[in-house]
Amino acid sequence: QVHLVESGGGLVQAGESLRLSCTASGSDSDFRIGGMGWFRRAPGQQRVLVAVLTKSGTTFADSVRGRFTISRDNATNTVYLQMNNLKPQDTAVYYCVAEGYGRDPRDYKYWGQGTQVTVSS
Repeated sequence: QVHLVESGGGLVQAGESLRLSCTASGSDSDFRIGGMGWFRRAPGQQRVLVAVLTKSGTTFADSVRGRFTISRDNATNTVYLQMNNLKPQDTAVYYCVAEGYGRDPRDYKYWGQGTQVTVSS
């Protein structure tokens, strides 16, 4: 079992930056090696992929490409989402995910509780 805990959300003005962190603890009993990344859910909307990092590469949503970066520190078992030039459209609950790949949320085994990001104009 893997627990994911997000931090770093908050309220910022448009154009500012935030860095989200997700720390993972525990281990997967099936020993799968999967990706880690971030989804988000805006009010009244479906969960959509923001970014995911796997050993094969990185995938970004078109809406964040060029503004967001994802990285992983294996030494601290932490994945980061650096969000630059934030826009009001980025307002959402951001979820850390693990043991999955691609854009379908059903492909990810572990989910954090989410952290709120609010961008004011």
